[in-house]
Amino acid sequence: MTKIAIIGGSGLDRLGALTKIREHRLSTRYGSPSAAIIEGTLGGRAVMFLPRHGEAHTIPPHRINYRANIAALRDCGVDEIFAVTAVGGIADAASPGRIVVPSQIVDYTYGREQTFYDGLDGHLDHVEFGEPYTASTRHRLIAAASAELDILTDGVYGATQGPRLESAAEIACLARDGCTIVGMTGMPEAALAREAGLRYANCALVVNWAAGIGSDPISLADIEHHLRAGMTQVVSLLSAALGP
Repeated sequence: MTKIAIIGGSGLDRLGALTKIREHRLSTRYGSPSAAIIEGTLGGRAVMFLPRHGEAHTIPPHRINYRANIAALRDCGVDEIFAVTAVGGIADAASPGRIVVPSQIVDYTYGREQTFYDGLDGHLDHVEFGEPYTASTRHRLIAAASAELDILTDGVYGATQGPRLESAAEIACLARDGCTIVGMTGMPEAALAREAGLRYANCALVVNWAAGIGSDPISLADIEHHLRAGMTQVVSLLSAALGP
């Protein structure tokens, strides 16, 4: 049976609907993951849960040990990952409150440990990454959406460095590059999952218009509002995607 993990992002540091069975506190050759991996059930389906930013949301995007997170999930026997992220909307269709299941990604990050193939074990590989998200995992998320949940089933995730938000000029550049949404944690997580042989898809909740897109400045209060309201829908979508 496929073992599935959920990586929780901003707004999903704790998965209240998860019935906890046990914790796994692991160490890998790359260090420790962001937090203990929680094994439990969600809607009656077995799942592993890892909060990307730590249990108290204290780890900024550029300091997350992405390699340890993915390696620890792999060591727990995980085959497939639903990665939850909070993002800004760039395209008109990516309005605040909407869930996006992106199909592509552009990496604007720097200085992060990007690969398991660091030369330390004498092994090198160049993984294929033309389609960065696993089609079958994406389709599970898309198929799980109810008629009442209008998700965006395509799009390009622009991964920026953070932790600051982007300037309006930077967002204009991302828009010209074809980005639909912008976030800070999409890479190198997706590439590491591919290197580890894990199926992986992103479930992105739009919590604000990106800089220069909306008519008003970005408001933390608005972001928190969309996080609270939208994460309820995200958890419902994930529960449905896990299957019976």
